[in-house]
Amino acid sequence: QVQLVESGGGSVQAGGSLRLSCAVSRYTYSNYCLGWFRQAPGKEREGVAAIDSDGSISYADSVKGRFTISKANAKNTLYLQMNSAKPEDTAMYYCAADVSGLMPCSVVSSWGYWGQGTQVTVSS
Repeated sequence: QVQLVESGGGSVQAGGSLRLSCAVSRYTYSNYCLGWFRQAPGKEREGVAAIDSDGSISYADSVKGRFTISKANAKNTLYLQMNSAKPEDTAMYYCAADVSGLMPCSVVSSWGYWGQGTQVTVSS
């Protein structure tokens, strides 16, 4: 069982920065994927960024060059640094984990564990 708790959401003006954190409960899986997803009102959930246990990273085209995903293994924490925020980044952000062993993360179709989400609002 993996538990995920997001924090760090809030309101920011366009062009500003925000850092999201996701505390991940301890687990002993060797191969895993951790990711950030978002869902805006009336829209489908979309993947934002992902990182696997080998450190391979992927980003959605819409956030490349602006967002950075990272993990602090010693702290069991996943981060999403959001820079140059845009109003279209407004959404509920979720962190997720997959421990099926599938890698890279782009091949994961069903993530097994989800956090409760944290709201990000970017005003113009």
